[in-house]
Amino acid sequence: MAHRFAEIMFTDSVKTAQEQYGSREHNERFAAIAGPNDELTEKEARFIAQRDTFYMATVNEDGWPYVQHRGGPAGFLRVIGPQCLAYADFRGNRQLLSVGNVSNNDRVSLILMDYPNRRRLKVLGHMRVLDAEVAAEKDLEAVELPDYRAQIERIVYIDVAAFDWNCPQHITPRYTEIEFARLQNAN
Repeated sequence: MAHRFAEIMFTDSVKTAQEQYGSREHNERFAAIAGPNDELTEKEARFIAQRDTFYMATVNEDGWPYVQHRGGPAGFLRVIGPQCLAYADFRGNRQLLSVGNVSNNDRVSLILMDYPNRRRLKVLGHMRVLDAEVAAEKDLEAVELPDYRAQIERIVYIDVAAFDWNCPQHITPRYTEIEFARLQNAN
């Protein structure tokens, strides 16, 4: 089976650009041998559970892209199943740009970074939003963070369409305070 990420993202205009800049042949091989990368494995689940931040892109009805940073305690983005992610959207989100955007076009793209180890996971999916007031107890339990006191207003689900691991070549290592302290203690 072909690589699902390549099937979705390598549109005709992308293929034309790849041909123009000499990378089409490489990308054809990549699409043929990698994948299918449409179901998260234990490797992706472990990576996601360690993240305390990610970036999410949506598009509004006028075609404008919007990229939002989401952050919380490590593991706040949960793998619910091989093709489903979820997180709690807490009280305080007032602009609701992503929530509004996906009411018209449910496609989203996530980038999850591991700066110290120079790794990046890209996820394509379809986002749906469930108001906490009508959510079943099991839905709330799946995303609640016991040590985080903010009130859940919405549950965001992302049905995974495809994912891809990215080349570390141009990722500059960055460290959180905790990661930096670990490095200092290791030396």
